[in-house]
Formats: sequence, structure tokens, C-alpha cells
Amino acid sequence: MNGAAPAGQHGQSKAMLVLLGILWGLNWPAVKVALSGVSPWALRSIGLSAATCAVFALGLLRGRQLAIRSGRERMHIAVAGLLNVAVFNIVLTFAQLGAATSRVAIITYSMPLWSVLFARIALGERLDRLRACGLLLGAGGLAVLLWPLLGKGMPQGVLLALAAALTWAAGTVYTKWARLRSEPLAVAAWQLLIGALVALTGLLSFEGWPHWHGLAPQVLAALGYHILFGMALGYLLWFNIVARMPAGVASLGTLLVPVVGICGAIVLLGERPDASDLWGFALIFCAALCVLLPGGLAARRHAH
Repeated sequence: MNGAAPAGQHGQSKAMLVLLGILWGLNWPAVKVALSGVSPWALRSIGLSAATCAVFALGLLRGRQLAIRSGRERMHIAVAGLLNVAVFNIVLTFAQLGAATSRVAIITYSMPLWSVLFARIALGERLDRLRACGLLLGAGGLAVLLWPLLGKGMPQGVLLALAAALTWAAGTVYTKWARLRSEPLAVAAWQLLIGALVALTGLLSFEGWPHWHGLAPQVLAALGYHILFGMALGYLLWFNIVARMPAGVASLGTLLVPVVGICGAIVLLGERPDASDLWGFALIFCAALCVLLPGGLAARRHAH
């Protein structure tokens, strides 16, 4: 929706965006707790399946055309689904096993910076001053965050978090390059389905069908939160928001997610980010603002 929304609807959309930021932010510590009793493959299989069912149901309720009739579109959606959903979610889950949740969240939210860089290289998009400043800030933030870790040996979780951010950015730029014409809700639903199928294939190939009995109450609670709120309700809210607000504004609003995620990791998991984590987060957060601010978004639209 690119036109001006009625005041009441705009206020409702803002409230939904804040709620989404809280739900997705608290999903970070929920995933960390769930992983103490459930494998990454099992977690992503059930979580992505729940999100897939929710988005397909939303499309059917709205009467949208969910079939993808073009073979070209199917191929591009499959590649984007592998990058944006399957690899991103699975790698990110393994990252949380190997590093502090707050640090993984900080590194992962360098995603918009990499998408700007990849778009410059692959699509020839113009790099204006604001986005160039964002890239410099982001590079500085990653340097501040990672430099102290080099002498101790880079944790695998940190490298996986960076790989997840790069994968998401590559998928985003690939989707822009493909110029998909299908119904956006259908594109999202099929990408989620691809992610769920890849996770389920990995689960059955490496572990076999999971057994849920004997899980600690906190693990069950965290798993329930991830499935119901982090994935199913979270994606329903997201696509309702995108239908009401410009996608760029919605993306800017999701910067609340890492803030809530880091605060949640401190309060719920007892994590204590050090000075380099906090300075790195501040720089990366400001960098993402530079990339996602309306001026940068307008320039990006003109590039097309």
C-alpha cells in the first residue's frame, strides 16, 4: 500500500509494528532456551511449518491467488526461498548454539548493509551519501565488535551469524533482480514452504523424527512461544503490516527487534554484553537507520 492510509488505520499499523518488534525480539531468547532441549533442525522444521500454514491461511482468507503459474517465477521463488528462508533460518539457529544471543542478534542485523553493498555490485544501484555513511558506520561497528575476538579465536557462532546476514542480503538482492510479478503473499508463502521442507529434510536425514517427551517445562514454554508467537503470529502481523504500510517504513520499524532481543537476552538469559558489543551494536544500528531512512529508500526507488 503506497498511498496515504487513514489516520486510524495508520495508528493501528504502528501499534502492530511495535507488537511485532516485541514478539520477534523476544523470539531470540526463546530460541536460545528451546535449543537447550530441541535440535536446530527440529526447531526450524516445526517453526517454519507453522509460519507456512499461517501465511497460506491468510492468503486463502483474503481470496488471493496463491498458485504460481510461470515456470520462471517458480524457479526464482525456489532460489529466493533457499536463501531468504531456508539457509538464513537454519544457519542462524546453529549460530545461537555457538555464541551469545545478544552478539548473534547484533551481527545478524547488519543485513541491510550487506544488501546495499550487494545491490551496488549486482544491480548497479546508486550509492548516495546517506547509504555510503551507513556502510562506513556498519563496517566500523563490525570492526569494533569482532576485533577483540580475533585474538581469542573467532567463535563459530559469530561466523555463522555473519553468514546468515550475508545470505539474507543475497536473497533480498536476488529477489529484486528477479522482478517477481506474482502475488506477494503467494511468493512469501511458497518461500516459507521451501524453508520448511529443507529443514524437515535435514531433520529426517541427520536425526530422524524427534521425540518431544521429557522436555523441561521452560523448553516447552520457549518452543510454544517460538511456534505460536515468533513464527505463526509474527508472520501474520508482518504481512498485515506490509499490506497497510510502505515496505520501507515497515522494514525501518523492525529495527526494534534487535533492541528487544538484546534486552531480552540480558533479562531472561542473564547475558552481559561487553563494551565492544554495545559500541558495535550502536554503530550497526545507526548504520541500518542510514540505509533504511526514507531518503535512502526514495533513492533506491529512483534507481529502478
